[in-house]
Amino acid sequence: MVRAIVGANWGDEGKGKITDVLAAESDVVIRFQGGSNAGHTIINNYGKFALHQLPSGVFYPHITNIIGNGVALDIQKFLNETAALREKGINPRLLVSDRTQVVMPYHVLFDQYEEERLGGKSFGSTKSGIAPFYSDKYAKIGFELCELFDEEYFYEKLKGVLEVKNVLLEQLYHKPALAVDEVFSQMIRLRDAIRPYVGDTFRFLQDARRDGKNILLEGQLGALKDPDYGIYPMVTSSSTLAGYGAIGAGLPPYAIEDIIVVVKAYSSAVGAGAFVSEIFGDAAQEMRVRGGDAGEFGATTGRPRRMGWLDCVASRYGVQVQGATQAVLTVVDALGYLDEIPVCVGYEVDGKVLRDFPTTPTLEKCKPVLEVLPGWKCDVRGITRYEDLPENCRKYIEFIEKELTVPITMVSNGPGREEIIVR
Repeated sequence: MVRAIVGANWGDEGKGKITDVLAAESDVVIRFQGGSNAGHTIINNYGKFALHQLPSGVFYPHITNIIGNGVALDIQKFLNETAALREKGINPRLLVSDRTQVVMPYHVLFDQYEEERLGGKSFGSTKSGIAPFYSDKYAKIGFELCELFDEEYFYEKLKGVLEVKNVLLEQLYHKPALAVDEVFSQMIRLRDAIRPYVGDTFRFLQDARRDGKNILLEGQLGALKDPDYGIYPMVTSSSTLAGYGAIGAGLPPYAIEDIIVVVKAYSSAVGAGAFVSEIFGDAAQEMRVRGGDAGEFGATTGRPRRMGWLDCVASRYGVQVQGATQAVLTVVDALGYLDEIPVCVGYEVDGKVLRDFPTTPTLEKCKPVLEVLPGWKCDVRGITRYEDLPENCRKYIEFIEKELTVPITMVSNGPGREEIIVR
């Protein structure tokens, strides 16, 4: 069976934990898109980890963890994370697609320089090189990992690419040019280090499906950061949707039988863009500090996240564009301090109330329509049966479930692997 775990919102919904939980019954876990620009925080018996490049199944010795061809592979970060795991006694089984394209040193530089150039109009990039990487991929001047193993071919292609890049560096950004020999040597060193992990993941997955293995696709960020269906242009540069999992992993579309969409019990977002249910000031800071195990701060950047009430309009849209078969509601435990919990159930714009998620120009003008639900005023961590949750907590979950229009099959009430309620 092939399942996908993806986000309904702006990312940071808790997909890493859910992947870690469901990986126990999986044989293969695949990262199929994105790069090191977002992180999945996982807490288990080994400790607390923020994974940026590796799949979230790395803590199970029986799992093959795959970096799929749709990923933006930062080789150095891959190596750093792998080394950090080994220092903790964790020896993951890793396989990297030979078709995966690599983040080049100049991708990171261009990301930084462009954000500097844009100033106050920047996109809030993590400066990990992701947008320049995907720009090059689709301009057909990127580098597949396999290309690095043909040194003559790689050198000649790199030389041609840098001719263009250096014009931009010097004339647009007023930065020093890059020497082809230096970039070449750096990438060959990284290639040699990652060589033991590289293989034909397409063939591996065909065999795994034939043998009836359980395959788990792990998405990064969420539906509202998708370049086609998200809050464009304040989006990421790869598709965050489950449908792309077939492409980014190397599977037929019909193979994905179960799509688990993760929704947080409130809203948070990193970076610029429309955020209708956003709250500010002391209320936002209180929720930020209480959210998750270490608060609502980016796993990659450490930036404080923007906070808001749960947005049913955006979440239902995310569920629909992901094609969800079920939903998981996370971080319910963080709301136990509230007397009342507002929920965004519609958008008011130009005197009308919208229930469907609009395109960006309209979204920018929307104001939230809130419905206030009673809080439960207690700590729900440690509860393992749904029936044992406070009545108002259950009513909150069931209200959201009705708004999402798909069943909420799991409720996460703490950051630990065991802190989850199966309904």
